[in-house]
Amino acid sequence: MSRLVECVPNFSEGRDKAKVQTVVDAAKSAGATILDVETDADHNRCVLSFVGAPEACVEACFRVAKAAAELIDLNVHKGEHPRMGATDVIPFIPVSGVTIEECVKLAETLGERIGRELKIPVYLYDHAAKDPERRDLAKVRKGQFEGLKELIGKDPSRVPDFGPNSIHPTAGAVAVGARRQIVNFNLNLDTKDMAAGKDIAKRARASGGGLPCVRGKEIELAARGQVQISTVLTDYKTSGVKRVLDEVSRLAAEHGAKVKTTEIVGLLPREALTDFALESLNLENFDADVQILERRLEAVGALGGDPGWRRAGAVVAEALANTDATPGGGSAAAISGAMGCGLGQMAAGITLKSKKLDEARRPALTAARARLGALREEFDRLAAEDAAAFDEFMAAMGLPKTDPSRAARMQEGLKKAAAVPLKTAQTAAEAWTVAREAAPLAGPAVASDMNCALHLLKAAALCAGENVRINLGGIKDEAAVRDLDGRLQKALAACA
Repeated sequence: MSRLVECVPNFSEGRDKAKVQTVVDAAKSAGATILDVETDADHNRCVLSFVGAPEACVEACFRVAKAAAELIDLNVHKGEHPRMGATDVIPFIPVSGVTIEECVKLAETLGERIGRELKIPVYLYDHAAKDPERRDLAKVRKGQFEGLKELIGKDPSRVPDFGPNSIHPTAGAVAVGARRQIVNFNLNLDTKDMAAGKDIAKRARASGGGLPCVRGKEIELAARGQVQISTVLTDYKTSGVKRVLDEVSRLAAEHGAKVKTTEIVGLLPREALTDFALESLNLENFDADVQILERRLEAVGALGGDPGWRRAGAVVAEALANTDATPGGGSAAAISGAMGCGLGQMAAGITLKSKKLDEARRPALTAARARLGALREEFDRLAAEDAAAFDEFMAAMGLPKTDPSRAARMQEGLKKAAAVPLKTAQTAAEAWTVAREAAPLAGPAVASDMNCALHLLKAAALCAGENVRINLGGIKDEAAVRDLDGRLQKALAACA
């Protein structure tokens, strides 16, 4: 099972498309797979959803926080949604092969780095909270940017978990946490009476004595002349979409209003909508696992027709074969490295399962397998980063020739386009060394697999080297060229 984490950073910009795209591109550059980008002008907020390997997601979240801090000034930011930071909240959510406890560790790693490098105070929340009072995001964000600015450094209860005990002058603070899947469900009323909205939100949410596992707040949609009841279903199995809709509709009727439309913000589990349909239809003797076609097809392995790895291979080959410049040789090198690491992991894993294994070999094989797994995730990130680096150079090249920044940006783009495949070559050299040392410890039944892993890793280094060299030719900084070339030669020599 692949290790997969979902991240849903919310940042305080929902109107400037260029700024939103810059932040989204920052996540892409770390190898994250973007699932959804949801913006709202009234809230002046963006909800970005992406998935990836755990380490790649930590890097992607850091780059999102860095980009948002550079672009967003909360002193001039106005929006209906509560916020205390340019990047307001970053949750890690387990998807597959990852536990909630591991997501807590990811949140701590990210929080420490944001505090140390970006000088932004970080508050851990939900499952990551060190203080029980901070499990509730609403309590962490109480007072928003303006209120926190007055209290931090003075109120002991507002000392952050990481970073300075002072507000960042423009980026504010950020909440970083680990949580389960939630549903963000908004209900738009056919009234603009905010007093009614406040009463409905208070009575609907758990803290006001309403539905369990539901947070709710009234939002003014000024451009639409409506009140929105913005809810978060923290456990949709306890209080589902239908239950929230029914309760808000009942409370709205007391004020002579109705729910006109509803919205799902970001992504939600399929089960949440299936549950809504089943509750609404009031079906008898219905077995969702048997009678929902897609679930049945998944259960018998018929959906998709063949194993996922075969489809993935075809997708990669197709992406390389088309006439787009990316992905190109640098990404292919990283993919080769990831495959080499995967084969090495498999060979070591099969050997470790053998009842005939000499126990003296176990510690070294276990360590090698773990290290190859970490390097495989690094290759996954580098494959995407290589394509992003080339696109960045092409963007600089596409600037008008009269632009005074064009030449400098092209040079920086070339250096980055050389630095990324250099990192791929260095990672391949390290992985090759790990696999070579593990090869004699692996069983004879997997010797060919381990040899193939070594060949793939060497190919990764050689292909990455080609991509370094082609970019060195355009770099005018001779010292930088010598440095990059010297490090490349060292990496290639390591796996000769």
